[in-house]
Amino acid sequence: MSYGAAKQGWVRVCSLADIVPDTGVCALVHGEQVAVFRIGQRDLYAIDNFDPIANAAVLSRGLIGSLGERVVVASPIHKQHFDLRSGECIEAPEHSVRAWSVQLGDGDQVLIR
Repeated sequence: MSYGAAKQGWVRVCSLADIVPDTGVCALVHGEQVAVFRIGQRDLYAIDNFDPIANAAVLSRGLIGSLGERVVVASPIHKQHFDLRSGECIEAPEHSVRAWSVQLGDGDQVLIR
């Protein structure tokens, strides 16, 4: 991680190669579980890993897809959809999750803030 990224509060969670395209992984960032998704070759998204409807930390294991223009993950338990850009739960917005800032740093390192 570059000095500038560390100084701005970015946390290195893994390298891009550690995430198979069109899947997610779970990372611990500041004591919180974050679901990090790689869409295609280089697009990254991050939301809370905790599914508030199922009351379980499972979103990183969900199925990635799209609903119209929205890139979403379907929870593996009850199948509700979470927008990967905003964290909004499509079927029940009151159960939305946090969307985290994510970027690709030096040496293809995945950074979260």
